[in-house]
Amino acid sequence: MAVGSFSSGLSGLNAHAAYLNVIGNNLANLNTVGFKASTVNFSDLVSHTVGGTSYNPMQVGLGVATGSVSPVFSQGTPQNTQEPTNAAIQGNGLFVIRNGDSVVYTRDGSFSFNANGVLVTADGLPVQGWTQTDPTTGEIQTTGKTTDIAVPPGVLRAPSPTTQFATLTNLSATAAVGDTFTTGVQVYDSLGASHVVAITYTKTGAGTWSYDIAAAGEDVVGGTAGTPVSMGTGTLSFDAAGRLSAVNGGATADVTVASPAWANGAAANTMTWDIVLANNALAFTGFNAPSQTASKTQNGSPGGMVNNITILADGTIQATFGAGQTVAVAKLALANFNNPKGLMKLGANKYGESEAAGLPNIGEAGTGGRGTLIGSALEQSNVDIAQEFTQMILAQRGYQANAKTITVSDELLADTLAIKR
Repeated sequence: MAVGSFSSGLSGLNAHAAYLNVIGNNLANLNTVGFKASTVNFSDLVSHTVGGTSYNPMQVGLGVATGSVSPVFSQGTPQNTQEPTNAAIQGNGLFVIRNGDSVVYTRDGSFSFNANGVLVTADGLPVQGWTQTDPTTGEIQTTGKTTDIAVPPGVLRAPSPTTQFATLTNLSATAAVGDTFTTGVQVYDSLGASHVVAITYTKTGAGTWSYDIAAAGEDVVGGTAGTPVSMGTGTLSFDAAGRLSAVNGGATADVTVASPAWANGAAANTMTWDIVLANNALAFTGFNAPSQTASKTQNGSPGGMVNNITILADGTIQATFGAGQTVAVAKLALANFNNPKGLMKLGANKYGESEAAGLPNIGEAGTGGRGTLIGSALEQSNVDIAQEFTQMILAQRGYQANAKTITVSDELLADTLAIKR
């Protein structure tokens, strides 16, 4: 019986020593970016049945073992760093990193650009995402394979011609027939030069207006200075409540506008005039208020030097260049796992795939259960120092108790041997 208590006490010493090792590692990584603390669970060893007449089984346990050591993927506190290339994940998910021909994952968003303008981790591994843009909308396409993100600072970025524009405009219901209202929209050609396209509205009747979209004559091939060149005409109709009811005599729909070739050698623009906006809102009203344009938008931009970047909540890397122009140049990828606790810790704040974790679900931030991003911030360790010290006391007392068990067992064995004397 005393011999059995030796092995039970020894198993307790080993288990609580492992417990102290885990606590020590947690405390050592108190200030490690993105670190996730681990917890220890114990499990009893098989029990020995000693027989007897008791109704219930008479069993004596043979000790304890370390059942599991699992990371806790609770949220760490984001801390502002004022570094535009840093990013913290708010919620689930991990950044995707290329390590040679393999892929690893991390919560450490302390990224920077290397000499080639590639976004890399602190140890130089390229961060993965998407860089291809939709030529029509200018949005980053996230359906393809992830790739290295390269945004070389100081490099001249090619201009983007305008393909879409919109105006939020009210055309006064009290305007007299024949009254006109003109608003201008700045657009960019394929060479990055800006042009002002004038849209002139003319009241033709109750609830009806005509429009004429024209470019300056001196800006287009064959034009004459001071004489606008029409790019398209049509009509707008409003119902009795001032809502847009018809465009060009038909349903309310976007209008395609084609410019002539530009005098500076740039190709002609084919543009979509957005009449139906997001959530099916309409760009025009015909209320009893002065004719006015509340806002104007267009998706073109001139060429310029990238001088700053910003990481948005959905992972979009937005570059600033030229005179305050911004454009989406890439989007960071996030991976989610059914069981992130099953990931293998590889060191250097990296995790590797494992069968226990399941397959990675890679996609955009804020979708598919993945968290959002906080730019210019880093996620701090989720180690709770007060909790770790409390667990350290319990582990220490457990170790002392098991050591005492061995001491007492030794004394009993010595007393037993002394009987023969």
